[in-house]
Amino acid sequence: MSYTKKYLQKCHSLIETVTEQEEKILEAAQLFSNSIIAGRMVHLFGSGHSRIMVEEMWPRYGSFPGFNPIVELSLSFHNLVVGANGQRQAMFLENVPGLAQQIIRNFDVSDIDSALIISSSGCNIVPIEMAEIFQHKNIKTVGIISKKHSSASVSNRPDGLKLQNFCDIVLDSGAPVGDAMIKIKNLETPVAPGSTIGSCMIINCIKAELANILTQNGHPPKVLTAGAVVGSERATELFQSAYDEHAHRISRLYEKVGIPSYVSENN
Repeated sequence: MSYTKKYLQKCHSLIETVTEQEEKILEAAQLFSNSIIAGRMVHLFGSGHSRIMVEEMWPRYGSFPGFNPIVELSLSFHNLVVGANGQRQAMFLENVPGLAQQIIRNFDVSDIDSALIISSSGCNIVPIEMAEIFQHKNIKTVGIISKKHSSASVSNRPDGLKLQNFCDIVLDSGAPVGDAMIKIKNLETPVAPGSTIGSCMIINCIKAELANILTQNGHPPKVLTAGAVVGSERATELFQSAYDEHAHRISRLYEKVGIPSYVSENN
């Protein structure tokens, strides 16, 4: 059997894992719909490679507003690999205690909001602290991890707690320990990871269920759609209106930043 067929065979097992979580996926979609219908946002966060899942949710074709993609370049800009802005620094920073608090400090979050945090191992400090902060603020949070990989990994927090310890719903990408799925003859370690495949399937299942919930409740989302599907004029209209909606939603997250709670209550 070719390695291509072996990899695709492994992907079938990822599909099975995601399929088994249909009920939890529906729960996540319902949770997110509550925030979006209320005019608030779903906060998205992932450090390192997990940034891909943040951008898979929004903004891209087939996606719609209602999400706040928190992408820290210091934690996820890997293109240069070495030198300034290199991978070593990013991997170091995602385990710096207190950084999550500085990130969230930029937003006026509400318990009407919800959140989605992605971390394959669930063991790095920044995403864990992000979920912990949301929990303290009574913000319902969904986590995407690889259960097998996380179980075999050691948390970088002194107390040993992992991302899943601070999430209301935990979803499993199905990726194996170490993520890579293919063992090559005469090669010491495996290649070809699977967490991106599993996690992206989860993201888009949530997206589809969420779009249905919003539509059935009289809030059809403004979906970024290709001109090849709806024509260039309609596509432009959808893009502009979706971006405008995002701007209006995100503006609410800055209205009362830094204002003491007693002032906010009086206003």
